[in-house]
Amino acid sequence: MLTSKRNLYLPLEGLIIGLVGVLYVPLLWHWVDGWLNKSISIQHEYFSHGLLGIPFAMYLVWESRSHWETLPDKLHWLAIPLLALAAALYSSRLPDLMNLSLPLLLLGLLLAIKGLAGFRLHWFPWLLVLLSTPTQLPYLIEPYILPLQAFIAAVAGFILLQFDINVQVDGIYLSVNDQLVEVAPHCAGLKMLFTSLFMGLILTYWTGLYRSRLRTGLFFIGIIGVSVIGNIIRNTTLTFFHGAQMSAAFDWLHESWGGDLYSAAMLGMLIVLIQLLERYAPTTLKVGALKVGAATGSVTSADISAIDSGAAADSNHSDRPISDPLSNSPKRTDRPRHDYF
Repeated sequence: MLTSKRNLYLPLEGLIIGLVGVLYVPLLWHWVDGWLNKSISIQHEYFSHGLLGIPFAMYLVWESRSHWETLPDKLHWLAIPLLALAAALYSSRLPDLMNLSLPLLLLGLLLAIKGLAGFRLHWFPWLLVLLSTPTQLPYLIEPYILPLQAFIAAVAGFILLQFDINVQVDGIYLSVNDQLVEVAPHCAGLKMLFTSLFMGLILTYWTGLYRSRLRTGLFFIGIIGVSVIGNIIRNTTLTFFHGAQMSAAFDWLHESWGGDLYSAAMLGMLIVLIQLLERYAPTTLKVGALKVGAATGSVTSADISAIDSGAAADSNHSDRPISDPLSNSPKRTDRPRHDYF
């Protein structure tokens, strides 16, 4: 009886996957074409991190397929409204609404097939798909980053002055030799910030950095800092090239593969940040708090020794299994976990 039920379930699941593929493969191909050829809009390009994020989400789902099969079939009441809303958005023929129908459909299917347990298992891949879905969010954010644009322009102007370059700064505009450069939202690094934060999210999961709230917070603060500093350097260089009428160099950095090289360098800095945090940043501030307490007499030295011993033991735990609060099977810390909740 159980075997026949399993045999009926597998074709049904395959039929659902096939139907989703028929509906959304053309849409996904449209996304990819816009990201690669920059043929849709600037706002669409803000989500080009989906070129990596969506395949990575599919990989995570595939890796956890055995766990998925062990979950009991359960229909959550929220699945039906979500599926109906996804169908309505897809039928609207409006690009943004059709885009949003994909994460809504996936969420509805998770809740319809396995209930909340299915969503808990696949919430991280679903989040990657959601954050890769092109929307008008960048357009809504752009008016609020005007202070950042002005700051980057002012710092770029200050740097150029140190090299005896006659530069004038007016708000978000820089002028060198009567050649005007605008620090637009796109040029202020908003797109690169989107990409860096998205890649930082993936790296936080992949490296296990999320286990330490302190390191995770420092990592994302570092991402913002690296993005701002990198865009100051980029806009300073672009202003110099434009003012010196070095059109070929300007086009190379602004629109050609020089921009891709700059983006790769920025993403490479994320790996450097993680290595620095793993080497120098503590996993928690509790040890420091205990030592301060000992200095005031509220915590004994024995308490500190116990914490230090535990921290030393934790630093060598990479080859030992750890228990997962939502699973009876042990997990290992030397590879990514696929139970995401």
